[in-house]
Amino acid sequence: MNAEEPELWQLTAVELAAAYRTNRFTPVDALEATLARLRRLNPICNAVVTLDAIGAGTEAEASTQRWREGAPLSALDGVPVTIKDNILVRAMRSTWGSALYADFVPPADELPVERLRRAGAILLGKTNVPEFTLHGYTDNAQFGPTRNPWDLALTPGGSSGGAVTAVACGIGPIALATDGGGSIRRPCGYTGLVGFKPSRGVVRRSGGFPRILGEFEVVGPIARTVDDVIVAMRAIGHGEWEKILRAPIEPLPRQRIIFAPTFGDAPVDPVIADAVAALAGEFARQGHEVTTNKGFSLAERMHAIWPVISSVGLARLVSQSENALAVIGPLAKEVVLRGSEYKALDYVGALEAIDELDNAFAALFDEYDFLLTPTAAAMPWAVGQPYPDTIGGREVGPRGHAVFTPVANAIGLPAISLPCPVAENQLPIGFQLCAARGRDPGLLQFARNFMARKAYRYRWPPIGR
Repeated sequence: MNAEEPELWQLTAVELAAAYRTNRFTPVDALEATLARLRRLNPICNAVVTLDAIGAGTEAEASTQRWREGAPLSALDGVPVTIKDNILVRAMRSTWGSALYADFVPPADELPVERLRRAGAILLGKTNVPEFTLHGYTDNAQFGPTRNPWDLALTPGGSSGGAVTAVACGIGPIALATDGGGSIRRPCGYTGLVGFKPSRGVVRRSGGFPRILGEFEVVGPIARTVDDVIVAMRAIGHGEWEKILRAPIEPLPRQRIIFAPTFGDAPVDPVIADAVAALAGEFARQGHEVTTNKGFSLAERMHAIWPVISSVGLARLVSQSENALAVIGPLAKEVVLRGSEYKALDYVGALEAIDELDNAFAALFDEYDFLLTPTAAAMPWAVGQPYPDTIGGREVGPRGHAVFTPVANAIGLPAISLPCPVAENQLPIGFQLCAARGRDPGLLQFARNFMARKAYRYRWPPIGR
């Protein structure tokens, strides 16, 4: 490679596969470059907490041989991928960010990981999470905090903070993560990445940790491009992902978009509000029908629903272990105690409220194709602080930054976070698009076409440039 070409660790999964196909370099070369990048930046950012360099090397050698023989297993064959530390990987420590599982080494892969392995992906290691992945920042007593590569004093958010930091730093082009209330999308917004939460049931799960959020939490990919997200979905999901990947970039058909600058009267950081409003204007200039609803109120009930679902789930998990309360951290204990106070009637009431939300959003998507919102209401905040306590000069609670994302989990919608255009010296800002349940391919195709028409190129963070 000449000096004008990107480094191997900068290439996307699609670019890596194209290079393997023409024998420009091999999966072994790509892994070596990725491991060098990891050794340089991971001590600073703390993204990867368990590394399997030996296993990855074996997988890279096998992949290199398959490409030489012209028999790759998929477009992901030989691509380094990191796995969030609440998803089980055979023979690789999986802690869920908790001392409760500090020494747990699972004997088998969780189903999405098994599919990645069958696709030939190189499973590099596990990425950091907050304890039990229930908080919107990434820190735990086992491994410490993960830092945002755009500003090391700030958090990358959570719970997929380690996953986004790895991808943003060039430690693999794709990360496999989970999203139970925005855990993929909000961290992607804070780091300038693409994060996709598929519809409920698109990525099946089995053989993993206890499901404290039930079917509200789904597995999805994090990447630097929409094309890489689509490639990952071909491996881990159902549906006609091949059609999306092969589809040419065509003029965007006119879409009906409802733009919600906020939910109810929730405060939004003015910098975020301005960036996403400009994005709505860009959609309108492209010929889409954009309707602004400044008092969007359909999702307001989520403020009361989500604490019930999450805290009851963790309380049940902890109740099944005699010593759990003595081992888990203080924030997790708070959640357990809160969950223990709810009654069965509260949980059933939350589920009934979710059914009502489902009906309301089904009617919304009869009238509109996409819902446009900010991905997060706040810019990233200081490392070590669980959440920002003020937004736009107003005091907020633990979920004040997270108002836009949980509704997609509650009713199983597909949702994607994409980077807003911002100035070169500005922190990344994400915007979210949601579609009706089952419209995953259409949402990804729309996102892919939009980013291609914008001629978007990933903007690398200042660390390690």
